[in-house]
Amino acid sequence: MVIAAQPLARAARPRRAPVVRHLGPNWYASVMGTAIVATAGAGLPGAGHIPGLRTVCAAVWALSAAALAVLLGARALHWIHHRDQARAHLLDPAVAPFYGCLAMALLAVGGGALAVGRDWTGTGPAVVLDAVLFTAGTVVGLVAAVGVPYLMIASHRIELGEATPVWLLPLVAPMVSAAQGPLLVPHLPAGQPRESLLLACSAMFGISLLATLVTLPLILARLITAGPLPLALTPTLFLVLGPLGQSTTAVGTSASVVPAPYARGYGVLAVLYGVPVLGFALLWLALAAALVVRARRRGMGFTMAWWAFTFPVGTCVTGAEALARRTGLVVLAGLAVLLYALLVAAWAVAAARTGRGVLSGDLLAAPRRGRAEPRSTTARTR
Repeated sequence: MVIAAQPLARAARPRRAPVVRHLGPNWYASVMGTAIVATAGAGLPGAGHIPGLRTVCAAVWALSAAALAVLLGARALHWIHHRDQARAHLLDPAVAPFYGCLAMALLAVGGGALAVGRDWTGTGPAVVLDAVLFTAGTVVGLVAAVGVPYLMIASHRIELGEATPVWLLPLVAPMVSAAQGPLLVPHLPAGQPRESLLLACSAMFGISLLATLVTLPLILARLITAGPLPLALTPTLFLVLGPLGQSTTAVGTSASVVPAPYARGYGVLAVLYGVPVLGFALLWLALAAALVVRARRRGMGFTMAWWAFTFPVGTCVTGAEALARRTGLVVLAGLAVLLYALLVAAWAVAAARTGRGVLSGDLLAAPRRGRAEPRSTTARTR
């Protein structure tokens, strides 16, 4: 009787969270893309004179915070009930870099709390929330910045022709910390705490910038020598904008809070660095957009990679905003508004298509042949 009952008991057990089995770390990109819409909107030149804009931005930030909470819970279930799939993701060079998105999602929501969420939560709770998320996001980002390249070297088998902008994701996470950290500086005690945070942000700026300068030539060389990316990966070309726009934002944000005698030097650096880098970002935006149009004409369908159209563009918006505040130039303010319009349009399309895919179950289903799958066979065993 006991032996016979065992198969029945196993059959009666509910399936363990099957809906999250194929929920990868790339889903955090939707949180990043939503949070940057709120943050960038609140920082637009003249935003205070547009009725209702801050209220809308606060609502969008609340949506990103709710999405982050839901995703953190879903990803926890993924690791608890589907560890085999989670390990396969870590061993897949196409998926592992997306762990940088977790750090950036935490940082983006935390920064949004101070930028616009405080309108609803109050300044005190917003500071606490940002401090918690900034600390967690920075730790996760630094671990990803070291851990993912380590896995690529020690466990992944990668050819140079497989280089994609996805490789930048764990490397740009410390740059997001460098851009968000200065927001907390005014809320710290004067002296050692403020100076330590500013220096830490400068160090993370260097970590991300130098790592990007090493990696970006590999990506460009792959595009020139091997041709366009596969259709499904073409939107990831926009990821290159991330370190460009975020570094411009980081320098501008730091320049606004750094004390004397460094304030003047940071102010000069914000312009001398930010303008050329933003110029290159616009060049890359045009190139990436042309290749996306080409891919769309050849049948590129919707995937979660479309969220690459949001956060990277949003960093260019915040970078242009920082330069506009520093220089007072109307042309930079106009650029920020135009880029923000592009960001909102891209976010609306990605959000609508994601919602449709979740409701239909297509985005949570097992990958079909032709879609990105964990490639455990590419992992080294020794």
